[in-house]
Amino acid sequence: MPRPKRPRCIGAPPVVTEFSPREGQEKGEVVLSFEEFEAVRLIDYDGLDQGQAAGIMNVSRQTVGRILRTGRFKLTKAIVESCRLKLSGGCYKIDETITGRGRHRRRRGGGCRGPGHGGYNP
Repeated sequence: MPRPKRPRCIGAPPVVTEFSPREGQEKGEVVLSFEEFEAVRLIDYDGLDQGQAAGIMNVSRQTVGRILRTGRFKLTKAIVESCRLKLSGGCYKIDETITGRGRHRRRRGGGCRGPGHGGYNP
């Protein structure tokens, strides 16, 4: 039996949770988890390295690398194949002390969200 997933810390869920091709010629749906979104945001948007992102998300650098790789693949697939991109689910907790580059605030955390993720709490 695998070890339960440790919730990844994210600053806040994204405001917009769906993107779709303008022409309406969607060829499917790609689901990006909130922790994949957070890894892409921290590394590609905020410019942090994987070690810094790992510290913020409270996981190992290798775990951030895996999360980032799957997140980038899903984003690329959605763009290349004209798929709708939906942000949802994952195993995470909200920690508003993570607002990017060292700005700090506090808020209650969440739990694992979505089916297929260790420790699912409906």
